[in-house]
Amino acid sequence: MFDQVEKAPPDPILGLTEAFRSDSNPQKVNLSVGVYKDAGGMTPVLESVKEAERRILDAQKSKSYVSPLSGEASYTTAVRSMIFGPGNSIDREKRAVTAHTPGGTGALRLAGDYLRQNHEGATIWMTDPTWANHPAVFDAAGVSTRRYGYFDSATGSLDFDHMMSDLDAVPAGDVVLLHGCCHNPTGVDPDPQQWTQIGQLLAARKAVPLVDLAYQGFAEGLEQDVAGVRNLCAQVPQLMISSSFSKNFALYCDRVGALTIVADAAGTAGNVLSQLKVCIRRSYSNPPAHGSSIVTTILDDAQLRKRWEGELAEMRDRINAMRRLLAQGLDERGVRLAESGNAFIERQKGMFSMTGLQKQHVEALRSEHSVYVVASGGRINVAGLTEANIGGVCNAFATVLGAKKTVAGLKTED
Repeated sequence: MFDQVEKAPPDPILGLTEAFRSDSNPQKVNLSVGVYKDAGGMTPVLESVKEAERRILDAQKSKSYVSPLSGEASYTTAVRSMIFGPGNSIDREKRAVTAHTPGGTGALRLAGDYLRQNHEGATIWMTDPTWANHPAVFDAAGVSTRRYGYFDSATGSLDFDHMMSDLDAVPAGDVVLLHGCCHNPTGVDPDPQQWTQIGQLLAARKAVPLVDLAYQGFAEGLEQDVAGVRNLCAQVPQLMISSSFSKNFALYCDRVGALTIVADAAGTAGNVLSQLKVCIRRSYSNPPAHGSSIVTTILDDAQLRKRWEGELAEMRDRINAMRRLLAQGLDERGVRLAESGNAFIERQKGMFSMTGLQKQHVEALRSEHSVYVVASGGRINVAGLTEANIGGVCNAFATVLGAKKTVAGLKTED
């Protein structure tokens, strides 16, 4: 049986990490995988997380399954409170249900499984470009996908007219995937007025939004980053929200996520939850407990939450500082990544930015300078930059783009 299996191509993002690890260049820089790095180039365990884990281990008496299989109420309630705010009307009216999933990717797959089994024929519309794994997840679930315009590469900004024109053709009953904040891979988000227009259009089209909320707190703040989701809730009667706590709690390997469904009536929400449980049982059967216990412990304790919010702000501020240094460093070397210059890098939000580098530039960065960048659009993880490596990265960009201008003392080691 197995002798006939062909070798699969490497993942376009995770495969780069494998190549990076085997690179012997001490000056190598990984700007590919979406993982936060601190000023020392490490992915930290937050102090608030360490304290929560100490409390959990001290109090833990069993490793039994999580019950119910959709997740413990303390966790699912905390998830909805982060999205909609404490004491929100959606929860009071019991119009929302939440399922605890293995990470944000697990939430997206659960959404795909639910749609395939309960809304056959529904198509998911995704931004062009979008996270590389989005189409793969929904394809594996057997759900068809289409794209709508989103990004203006010439200016590094949102192509709102193109977006709205494409969304105006979405059939009733289809699903529109939106990024709640920190769009992956462009870092470009709609502004509040645009969120209102998007919600109004989707309501008129009778389309259902599916919001991928993977970076809450990484753009402007915990409350500011869900303004778009809350705006949608005021415009459309039903929507789906995929949450991930990999980034904002730095719980990457603990796989903590959730899928929340907002319906227009409590009875409808309960029916949907019953179908989600069927999908869960057939897939991963029961969610992992440790990561969700960390999130719940932090969110339910005022002092611990304050400490976590401070650590989250530090991560956000460091990313924004690297954006400023990157734009400045490229300007100093005469590199222009967009027709309008490099200011778009500072305007974008979150970890990612589309540099516009072509395939040959990406290959040259890797082979000649050991700088690893995603080939599609030259996407970079800004969080992978540090004060120690950013000069060399800017010099590498200048070299491969033909600017031929480097700054003394920051020359890249080939």
